[in-house]
Amino acid sequence: MGTSNNVTITVETTVHASVGEVWEYWTEPQHITKWCNASDDWHAPNAENDLRVGGRFLTRMEAKDGSFGFDFGGVYDEVRLNEFISYTMEDGRKVAITFISQENDTKVIEAFEAETTNSIEMQEAGWQAILYKLN
Repeated sequence: MGTSNNVTITVETTVHASVGEVWEYWTEPQHITKWCNASDDWHAPNAENDLRVGGRFLTRMEAKDGSFGFDFGGVYDEVRLNEFISYTMEDGRKVAITFISQENDTKVIEAFEAETTNSIEMQEAGWQAILYKLN
């Protein structure tokens, strides 16, 4: 991946679950491995998460046919329980995720700095597809 080109992309979804449940799905490795993929031919066979400022996370993402895979990871910059997470990816780009309680639903808004290798449209589509899997 290339480094940031100072373009921030924002994706969002509404999950039909309480903010506490969505936070758990987002942060606990046994849940991350179930939803963190952009399409059904990909999966996340392993996830590690040390959810605290300065803590690291790592999710292994792979094509199910074994043709390609990569580690997605970073370090947490800010963590506010059931509200907000920000982190810096290994290539230096920043990500911020906001969790908004809406009665029985939770709105999740994720803003990330784009990289320069893939088109903005491709990045937005991929991150949005992963976010939709949270539902």
